[in-house]
Amino acid sequence: MPPQTMKGIAEVAGKIPVISDEIYQGLIYKGKDHSILEYTGNAFVLNGFSKLYAMTGWRLGYLIAPAEYIRPLQKLQQNFFICANSFVQHAGIAALQGPQEHVKEMVATYDSRRRYILKRLSKLGFGIKSEPEGAYYVLANAKKFGSDSLLLSRRILEEAGVAVTPGIDFGDGAEGYIRFSYASSLENIREGLDRIGEYLNN
Repeated sequence: MPPQTMKGIAEVAGKIPVISDEIYQGLIYKGKDHSILEYTGNAFVLNGFSKLYAMTGWRLGYLIAPAEYIRPLQKLQQNFFICANSFVQHAGIAALQGPQEHVKEMVATYDSRRRYILKRLSKLGFGIKSEPEGAYYVLANAKKFGSDSLLLSRRILEEAGVAVTPGIDFGDGAEGYIRFSYASSLENIREGLDRIGEYLNN
């Protein structure tokens, strides 16, 4: 999210706390990433290790909150879960304190996949209104192939053997769009797009 947008949200919110999901922090391809905490202290920031440190499924995350909410949050935490597994806690410490070169390498790898998938999707006829500058997803306009994104996604899955996410899952404004992930290998992405291309051309 651009810093001016974050600043605007903080200004509009005023005394209302802002909840900011920053799980993709660090996975950006242009410029510098920002936190809502740069613009307001009245915010709950959700973050974790699954994306930047490739610890998906290990369920280790954290919350940054205003001081007055810490004790109520502790009470909730104590009643909903005990703690993360010990090996996962050690992994989190290693992720934060260890060398970060692998993170830069991973971001560069995602960026090369991002550039590849954007080029291929455009050639296949999908519309890219806004190129992703972070995370590892592309939301592409698929209205040329059908206005019902759920139906189109099912057909791609059943006939091409490729899983994509229908835009309707993200609200009415994304209907007619399909979300593609480039978190997989370049070889898998290439094969998936080849299969989708064959399906669309039949």
